[in-house]
Amino acid sequence: MTVLTKNSDIVKWINNMLQEWHQGDLALAENWFGHFGIPTRPLTEIASKASGDGIKLLESRTHGLAVITQTCDIVRDCLTRPFIEVSPLIQVDSTVLYNVKKCRFTSYVTLPCLEANRLVIDLDRVMTVEKSIVASWSHTQGCSNDSDVRILSQALARKQIRFAFPDDFSKLIIRLRDRLIQRHGKSSEEGNALRSLKEIRVHANPSWYADEVDLQFWFISDDDIPIEESIIEKFRIEWLELVSTSGRFKNVNGQNTTLDMLTAKEYTESAPLDLDYLSMNIR
Repeated sequence: MTVLTKNSDIVKWINNMLQEWHQGDLALAENWFGHFGIPTRPLTEIASKASGDGIKLLESRTHGLAVITQTCDIVRDCLTRPFIEVSPLIQVDSTVLYNVKKCRFTSYVTLPCLEANRLVIDLDRVMTVEKSIVASWSHTQGCSNDSDVRILSQALARKQIRFAFPDDFSKLIIRLRDRLIQRHGKSSEEGNALRSLKEIRVHANPSWYADEVDLQFWFISDDDIPIEESIIEKFRIEWLELVSTSGRFKNVNGQNTTLDMLTAKEYTESAPLDLDYLSMNIR
């Protein structure tokens, strides 16, 4: 069978169907995802259940698929741009969902339309399909406004350009990381304090790989979640006590702030604490 031509009715149909698709749109009826693995050397549960030797195409069950290709490429002619990238929707617990919404896990992103069912887009897994497949899928809008579009685009950017913290810093911050993960979902004063933070960023002076480093943490409050400054200050002190000076890290300081108070230089020269990339296996 020959490749379809530009004037083919099928090509015209595919191009027409793809005009309604945008980055972030969902195929909720497509509850599958494929990746390659080796059953004799399984790294995932799905691979461990497969049989046979050599490389196999493994199919996982999902809660749907999300399109992550940029809209401008989705709507381009299918013969010029025949591929679309999709990632699976998975269900997580409320703790993970909260951290995803706070941009603390760069491997996941969620959208308001997914939150009620605790669904997130798993950006660690990406599958390429031809547009002829997507054209036949039932379409659900994912991003309903500019804010949703911005959330998704920023998450995709963070995934690709995330900061690689040095291993000794990751080890230094283990107790703080564990405390943030364990306490944020609690119905407590500390849980409320954590939920009031929009972001936590850290700056290394003079640089991350200097022989001696001073650390500056920025605890950035969310203006939409009011809380007494004294409460944030109380826990800021406790949180920083979990980060002891060690090795190259000679001083650890921290400050409560807001995005309005933080300078552009302070923001761009610091890095967000993305909890899933703090070398989680270092102990």
